[in-house]
Amino acid sequence: MKLEKYGLEDLLYLMARLREPDTGCPWDLQQDYRSITPSTLEEAYEVVDAIEKADYGHLQEELGDLLFQVVFYSQLGQEDGHFSFKGIVSELVDKLVRRHPHVFPDGSLESRIETRAARDEEAIKANWEQLKSQERAAKGKAGILDDVPLTLPALSRAAKLQKRAANAGFDWPHIAGVVEKIEEELTEVKAALAAEDKTAAADELGDLLFAAVNLSRHLKLDPEAVLRAGNSKFERRFRYMEQTARQRGQPLENLSAAAMEALWLEAKAEES
Repeated sequence: MKLEKYGLEDLLYLMARLREPDTGCPWDLQQDYRSITPSTLEEAYEVVDAIEKADYGHLQEELGDLLFQVVFYSQLGQEDGHFSFKGIVSELVDKLVRRHPHVFPDGSLESRIETRAARDEEAIKANWEQLKSQERAAKGKAGILDDVPLTLPALSRAAKLQKRAANAGFDWPHIAGVVEKIEEELTEVKAALAAEDKTAAADELGDLLFAAVNLSRHLKLDPEAVLRAGNSKFERRFRYMEQTARQRGQPLENLSAAAMEALWLEAKAEES
């Protein structure tokens, strides 16, 4: 591990220096909440990318970049009088203590359970959801689907909407029903295509994707992670096709459809 030369207080001090009106960094001084949100999303995805690649040496750097985003927002909040880093931490700790009564029994950070005996995970999960629901109601967001961010990636948002609905009892009792729904939606996509109705096809395709996310949720899989894995598999196989075609003296784009299909099958066989 690298020498740990600085601590959190040093990072907060650095951030304040970057935003000093007269001597700070011109770029940092131009930023506001909205302007740094693209960087926040990018840094979050880079953390996920490092984890999925098991690149733990690089993960430390990416986590630092993501932490910097939080520190940047906290500096902006402090300058505007909205909130501070200490306020962010305090509210977070308070919320997590409140949501974990099975760890902090009397609601204080210092309290402890008396035994490590096995606890009912389903009951803990149900209580977690109930507490979150109460928090939403206290914020004036009584609707079950309230506060699911519109800016979430579509697959993640679909899974979150479905989970909220399922917690209210609106869900398929068995996974077989989800599979049947996928088959039903696929049939409707085919019907729209046969009718050459592009608008209907788009609508039905959305339903099909939503149903596929439902299957992922029932399998307790993250649909974003599932699709990322599918993307990686496609990329890996396509690169094999491209490299193999080049080694055989012909650019991939010059091959016939049948030759490309043969290369694709070859790429799949290489992985089996």
